[in-house]
Amino acid sequence: MADRDKFADIRPGGRLWAVASIHGEAERLSRLHGELARRLAPDDRLVYLGNYIGHGPTAAETIDELLRFRLWFLARRRAMVCDLAYLRGAQEEMWRKLLQLQFATDPRGVLAWMLDHGVGATLAAYGSSADQGRMAARDGAVAIGRWTNRIRDAIRARPGHDPFFSGLRQAATGGRILFCHAGIDPSRPLNAQIDSFWWGSPAFAQMDQAYGGFAVVVRGYDHRRPGLLATQFTVTIDGGSGFGGTLIACAFDADGRIVDQLEV
Repeated sequence: MADRDKFADIRPGGRLWAVASIHGEAERLSRLHGELARRLAPDDRLVYLGNYIGHGPTAAETIDELLRFRLWFLARRRAMVCDLAYLRGAQEEMWRKLLQLQFATDPRGVLAWMLDHGVGATLAAYGSSADQGRMAARDGAVAIGRWTNRIRDAIRARPGHDPFFSGLRQAATGGRILFCHAGIDPSRPLNAQIDSFWWGSPAFAQMDQAYGGFAVVVRGYDHRRPGLLATQFTVTIDGGSGFGGTLIACAFDADGRIVDQLEV
């Protein structure tokens, strides 16, 4: 994939580990990282499939844990930055839009929708609240701008958080695998997926042929939270972390076959 600002190309190597939606469960992610560290081979690669924040109680600590493990992962012998990728999930896309709420045509309606979909937990993690947001939205664009600027300051106060959110990618490739957050619309080319990466497409579950030359498309979020679900051309990894379920990571070979998995 040519657009490196949008897509990550994971260099060829060993197995490709993919981590499902986390939803603000830092302690569960830490336990998964502990198990993963014991299983990683020297040439293994790693991609996180989005939804690091939202719903769960420790969104900011989850980002801290991702950054901590990144340091450990890249300190391994022969490891390179292009061996690891973070994708943007629906929660991170909502968070990005929330920080631009003053430009929305209906900020009160947009904020209400976001709160219904889990953004309140992330607001609390960065020292704000739904009530503060509602008051700002009621008072107009200037008040909203002041409110979102305070949130931005809180993000910048946590080392590494601002660059983390700025560096998220829409999708990643490794070998014959396409990694995404919530799915793709198989009728559209990769550079025309628009919001399908974050919100999915009903057609994903019915894919009956390979997409774009990839052997398999792997996603890390499904609102039904089915666990590990594999078909001939797709894999869904979502155990329900943040909703009382588990956090799953799967390892793939370069041809898209599942060769190992973790669940905590």
